Amino acid sequence: MRREEQKPDYYTQREWNRIRSREKAEKKRNRSLFLVAVLLLVLTACAVYAVYFFVLRSHDMSLRTPYSDTSTVFGVPNALRSMTADPFSKGLCVTDSDVQPDSVFITSSEGALFDINDQNVVYAKDIFEQRPQASLTKLMTALVAFRYGNLDDVVTVTDTAFDIEEGSSVCELHPGDQLTLKQLLYGMLIASGNDAAQMVAEHVGGSVPQFVQMMNEEAAELGATHTQFQNPSGLTADGHYTCAYDVYLVFNALMQYDTFMDIISRKNYYAEYKDSQGDAYAMTWDTTDHYLDGSAELPDSVTVYGGKTGTTDAAGACLCILSKDAYGNPYVSVILNSQDKEQLYVDMNQILSLAGA
Repeated sequence: MRREEQKPDYYTQREWNRIRSREKAEKKRNRSLFLVAVLLLVLTACAVYAVYFFVLRSHDMSLRTPYSDTSTVFGVPNALRSMTADPFSKGLCVTDSDVQPDSVFITSSEGALFDINDQNVVYAKDIFEQRPQASLTKLMTALVAFRYGNLDDVVTVTDTAFDIEEGSSVCELHPGDQLTLKQLLYGMLIASGNDAAQMVAEHVGGSVPQFVQMMNEEAAELGATHTQFQNPSGLTADGHYTCAYDVYLVFNALMQYDTFMDIISRKNYYAEYKDSQGDAYAMTWDTTDHYLDGSAELPDSVTVYGGKTGTTDAAGACLCILSKDAYGNPYVSVILNSQDKEQLYVDMNQILSLAGA
């Protein structure tokens, strides 16, 4: 039992009772203030948690709806998630129609600009129309070679290399020359050598027809449904066609290969190999890309990393390139069927002006 505090002698009993009464009232008031402070603290904590839960986490709550992809009723149970395939569109720029076709004027039949980081189609003009693609075909030839070939294999040039149109672009290979598959890819993509494309196809596929079948199978796997190949080089042939969007799909798949990225960025390539007699031989292959060789003016605030050209009478002038805007953001752009090479780069500069805009 708490002992009462003794009254000092200098206080009367009445004064001491009044002092004690004031002290008790003060203690009671302090206890009330403390309880109020604790209550306010609890209410504040509840308010902060309510803001966090209902505002900051409001986007997460949608994942717990009956239509969540982890729902055992409408979605996929967690145990089976690793067994499901990613959707075709994952990581891709997707559209089913033209996009801002009037934002720039181009005379080419098809044109497109794809924002790689944002996975967004910035510009699209008739990008699903089927047309001959000339040497843009070699992009698919390269993709099949990267996926199914060994770049260190030594390939001996056969007569198959010369089963091409006279006067078409070549790497100037000779029967019996011995090059690696990697060197052939450099020559095929930089100098657009049709002879190199023939040898890539024969070596990787066993024969050119078998390789072309592999190309068509690869196109189907990529979702390039508007594409069909008849040869590995892009020379004009009935039933050989693609569209600008399918070119993007192939180019996008190729960008995962470091060797491809090195090839398309080069102005030229010096190759040393052996001729039919086993003697040392060398060739320098120069790029067909006018942006890289300096004969085409670059658009403002855009850097062209590299790409692939293609030209035939049937396909016109074609181009697919990787570029970067002033902030380093990557874009893939495609043009099919320009009237000539000069107009090709004029039109491409128009499209690239939209990068970063």
